[in-house]
Amino acid sequence: MNLFMHRALNRFHRGVLALSRGRIGWKLGSMPVVELHTSGRATGERRSVMLTAPLHDGDRYVLVASRGGYPRHPQWYLNLVEDPDVEMTVRGWTVPMRAHTATAQERADLWPSIVAAYPGYARYQQKTTREILVVFFEPRMPEGDDSDGGHSP
Repeated sequence: MNLFMHRALNRFHRGVLALSRGRIGWKLGSMPVVELHTSGRATGERRSVMLTAPLHDGDRYVLVASRGGYPRHPQWYLNLVEDPDVEMTVRGWTVPMRAHTATAQERADLWPSIVAAYPGYARYQQKTTREILVVFFEPRMPEGDDSDGGHSP
């Protein structure tokens, strides 16, 4: 899939979510669909992309920086390397998250489960010479949140 088609599908997906008022479009097969919000590396502007999460456990998500097996990493991945504090919208709720790239061992441990969730990831990996990276997302406290009422030790 070329970049134009990818962007068109993202716009279409957002349109389905908007028209259905969020009732349709938050799942693709067995995988939840999330909207990842990053800060652009060069501009600092908010960038958003619709992605699937092949693995998730409660409020922790795993995304795959596959870009369909293209030779370069996706822009969203490059943005979060620069600034790992991102936001993720899941079923209409936007949550502050912190991203970190899986280690080689973590990736090796998770890859079979990722491919079981969506076999296309294995085809993408065969298509490219770069290692397709796996990224963990965990909730973080929003900036300025003082949830303990200022009573930290």
